[in-house]
Amino acid sequence: MDAQTFTVRALSGDAILPWLDAVADLRMTVFREWPYLYAGDVGYERDYLSRYGRSARSVLVLAMAGDAVIGASTGLPLADEDPAFQRPFIDLDVAIERVFHFGESIVLPQWRGQGIGHRFFDLRQAHARALAGFDMTAFAAVDRAEQDPRRPPNHRDNEVFWRKRGYVRQPGITMLLRWTEIDVGDVPHPMTFWTRPVEAAP
Repeated sequence: MDAQTFTVRALSGDAILPWLDAVADLRMTVFREWPYLYAGDVGYERDYLSRYGRSARSVLVLAMAGDAVIGASTGLPLADEDPAFQRPFIDLDVAIERVFHFGESIVLPQWRGQGIGHRFFDLRQAHARALAGFDMTAFAAVDRAEQDPRRPPNHRDNEVFWRKRGYVRQPGITMLLRWTEIDVGDVPHPMTFWTRPVEAAP
């Protein structure tokens, strides 16, 4: 597939609002895969994504093929996030006002491997840097056991990619987040944060 057939752009403020339903649909599609195994819940999606619509400093990065959303990535100040995301930092006396939180970074399978993920990180980091006042960017990834029988054969984790982007896993910064898992139900999932400093403007 020709890499020139898609575009990537960052939106903020009210420009985000018309796209939240498309992001919800994409999340329910992509997160059915390992490691999230998310069964999908429209009510959960509306509640989760509403915080991006309420935050004047949030960012939505969209990958588009024509009029179709093929990938999406989000971010907002941790101070505007749900308390579940804030608590691990507060417990360690980290000032949440200085942390910019990255949400999902998702791409449909057929569009992966074309640099969209790098663009997502670049544009979110640039947004956090432009806002000023942030020392750290952070995101959380679900923890799964290596021996989990549901792990697909030859699955390639994203850890190498994240480390190359300068992120470091922080075992002491972990939260429990509930969602409905396929064939399991509504259960809590441990999620550990990865962080990196906000770099100076070039």
